[in-house]
Amino acid sequence: MTTTELLQSLNWRYATKDFDPQKKISTCTWQAIEQSMVLTPSSFGLQPWKFITVTDPKIKKAMLDHSWNQHQVVDCSHMVVLCAKSSVTDTDIDTWVDRLAEIRQVDKESLNEYAGMMRGFISHMDEAATLTWAKHQVYIALGQLMATAAVLDIDACPMEGIIPTEYDKLIGTEGSGYLTTVACAMGYRSTDDKYAELAKVRYAPDQVLGSI
Repeated sequence: MTTTELLQSLNWRYATKDFDPQKKISTCTWQAIEQSMVLTPSSFGLQPWKFITVTDPKIKKAMLDHSWNQHQVVDCSHMVVLCAKSSVTDTDIDTWVDRLAEIRQVDKESLNEYAGMMRGFISHMDEAATLTWAKHQVYIALGQLMATAAVLDIDACPMEGIIPTEYDKLIGTEGSGYLTTVACAMGYRSTDDKYAELAKVRYAPDQVLGSI
């Protein structure tokens, strides 16, 4: 992909309001999108999240009442719910260190200093602060998801206008330690979506970019 093609993809994307319910994302394409979510970077690599994809029409219909009646929820091909881990414990850190040692084929003891740094970071936050940190990580994943979709010519609409606690009940995460944070409807735009052709409005580069 050239720099021109990248910018064309990012200019092409918009927060799709009307999806074509007849058009579905292919299995192959969706698997690539899922892998892009798995590859999202996170603080310390701890990945304090879970991503739930909803394609069941009955569940999507039930979600509508808890989404300000935004029909993207039911008309999209795939509805992704991004959840943040409500707490991070020493056990979570040990699990991550075990995975790190396994994949990189190093002794776990060689990672003791890194593990200690992570424990020190987490220990300075109460539960509310930890959840806030985890939610910030989830938004990194949302950005990666949307950029990936744009590159693959998949339409997306990030959605904060939802009732997270009701989503948790519908997707089965209630009481699991993962809390709905934000959602993203994905699929293909309808030819009737009036927003598709509107000019993208952004501040001039010199108003948002700087250098030292």
